[in-house]
Amino acid sequence: MVTNSAVLAALVLLLAVFWVGGETTFLAPYKRLLLREHGVQIGLFLLVVFVNLFALFYGIARLVFLKDTGVKLHHLDRQLATRDTVLADLTRRIEE
Repeated sequence: MVTNSAVLAALVLLLAVFWVGGETTFLAPYKRLLLREHGVQIGLFLLVVFVNLFALFYGIARLVFLKDTGVKLHHLDRQLATRDTVLADLTRRIEE
């Protein structure tokens, strides 16, 4: 889930950077000056945007893919609480 969110965030950020680069072709003669003077700020901005996109996609993935996890874990907890369980080895490990 983390890798999927990171790849999706990187893809969206890359698409946005390429789109902005295509729209600002008039700045091409000044790219060395821009990167020398404002490269750190541009890099930090891109890092912050990446982290925010990653958090957004991770939150969406948690909502979509983990919505029934509580019910499944409750079922497992009830099954482990019984004495006559199929998972006797796991029950023994939990009790220790």
